[in-house]
Amino acid sequence: MPEIKPTDAEAERARGRVPLWLDAEDLRRLASHCCCSEDTPEEDREQCGRIRFRASAALHKHDLSR
Repeated sequence: MPEIKPTDAEAERARGRVPLWLDAEDLRRLASHCCCSEDTPEEDREQCGRIRFRASAALHKHDLSR
């Protein structure tokens, strides 16, 4: 198993982020699922993309991606 580097909690708080623990299957769902339609505003599409990217990165970091 790869070494897990702890997150800098203070730096994350400074960015306005909060901790969230999810099961790997929940992260896989977030990483692969998008409900955006053709008429979804660009701002919402970008937010969806950020969420999917972060979910995928978390899985990859812990070697849990399929």
